[in-house]
Amino acid sequence: MTTDQPVSPWNIANVVTVARIFLVPVFAVFVVLSEMEHTGWRIAACALFIFISATDFVDGWLARSRGLVTDFGKLADPIADKALIGTALVLLSYYGDLAWWVTIVILIRELGITAWRMAIRTRTVVAADRGGKLKTVLQITAVSWMLFPWPDPFDLVGVWLMYAALLLTVLTGMDYLWKAFKLRESEPNRTS
Repeated sequence: MTTDQPVSPWNIANVVTVARIFLVPVFAVFVVLSEMEHTGWRIAACALFIFISATDFVDGWLARSRGLVTDFGKLADPIADKALIGTALVLLSYYGDLAWWVTIVILIRELGITAWRMAIRTRTVVAADRGGKLKTVLQITAVSWMLFPWPDPFDLVGVWLMYAALLLTVLTGMDYLWKAFKLRESEPNRTS
């Protein structure tokens, strides 16, 4: 059944997105309480991170399957994603589990591409492609692995997962820059 009525921003998909945003500080508190040394708090932080990450897929599925896609959701969803990943990366670097340069490169790419997508959203929507989705899954997997208190040498798997996520993050960022260049070139009112 289709309707011409606008979708209310107060729908279940957006409620899940807002809940994700509010859970990010709780996750941060769990990491700080763990100081990346206390097993119980690390497991709690890891479990909460995985839960919040899973709700990203839930709110997207709810929005698409029930026709609940809204401008608010398009804005809030990437904010929730970047807030969670950014918080996790900064805390992992702060506690010495992840090199700061890795966090900085990932955050520059994530914030830059998100800002670009927001800036052009009135002209066109640049949806996440397969590479972008794989990048997100790799980032989530790497952070989850690094949060969990694995014994040696299993803890090193998280580092390698993070390097793979970093590589894919940079490659997909370059792909988005190429798309931005092509989009600019194809604009009809572009002056030379």
